[in-house]
Amino acid sequence: MLFLSWIKKVFGGFILALLLTILAYGLAYFSDLNAIILALVLGIIIGNLFSFKEYFAPGIKFSSGRVLEVAIVLMAFGVNYTQFLSLGWQTIVVIVVSIVITLWSTLFLAKKLHCPGTTGWLIGFGTAICGSAAIAALSPNISKDKTDMGIAMAIVNLFGLLGMIVLPYFVQQFFGEVKSSVLIGASLHAVGNVAGAGFAVSNAVGEMAVTVKLGRIALLTPALLIFLMIIGKDKVNEASSKQSLPWYLYLFILISILVSLFTVPTVYLAFIKEASAFLLAMAMVAIGLKVNIKELLKSGKRGLTFGAIIFAIQLISIVITMYLVF
Repeated sequence: MLFLSWIKKVFGGFILALLLTILAYGLAYFSDLNAIILALVLGIIIGNLFSFKEYFAPGIKFSSGRVLEVAIVLMAFGVNYTQFLSLGWQTIVVIVVSIVITLWSTLFLAKKLHCPGTTGWLIGFGTAICGSAAIAALSPNISKDKTDMGIAMAIVNLFGLLGMIVLPYFVQQFFGEVKSSVLIGASLHAVGNVAGAGFAVSNAVGEMAVTVKLGRIALLTPALLIFLMIIGKDKVNEASSKQSLPWYLYLFILISILVSLFTVPTVYLAFIKEASAFLLAMAMVAIGLKVNIKELLKSGKRGLTFGAIIFAIQLISIVITMYLVF
């Protein structure tokens, strides 16, 4: 009876988030835009146009919480450490150095530039590792305000899109195939961004850049744990000062290790990847429904400046390190 009562309680908000997610996927199909970001934007628009009754609140909260946590667990199937080790020492050095510099700059500049809430941390972590997935993995551990997560995702994906457009022209002027691949794969935020920029240069650059990107994704788990330990020392808020990791991060770590040790059939990996993306989009809809657009615009201005600075630092660190090791 308790279970049925709980289902009845969350049903309205859950179905609302599900329907809006399906709509976002439909819009993405016809516009060729990112479904996850469209889901977030759609949620923000609907949430600010209509005032939803308390009936929807539990389901929206569930979708932005538990659904997000399940999406994070499924992301672990895309983390493979063997891909990282196969890149060669020069590429590994470039990736590791750029991540360390980007994350250190994030921690330092977030305070100096007064980036609001935990938005700066999320932007920096998403820039350093793998965009939306990295932000989604970090956010529940450091921020009670899901608005920060929405702002960070929007900003990181914006710069990922700009980088996808600009970098192909830049690398063709100054770099050969190998360095072009490393720069694109080690800097752009999402696999789609990397593929778009890399294949715009050549098939060889596209293939190598995606491989570099997948190796970079493999560092999500250790980077997440180290970043949380560093933030925990500052005890910035209650969420960041927890001494133990939440259940889904333990599962994330375990799955990422198992996937690296044992081969999972490609067909299953593809299905899990799609399921994770859909659930993440659903969580983004729910988060968007709770975002106040006035606060979003106010926080977003400072976040855009911060995101541009961090992305520039990342690109510069990659270029300098490449010249030192290649």
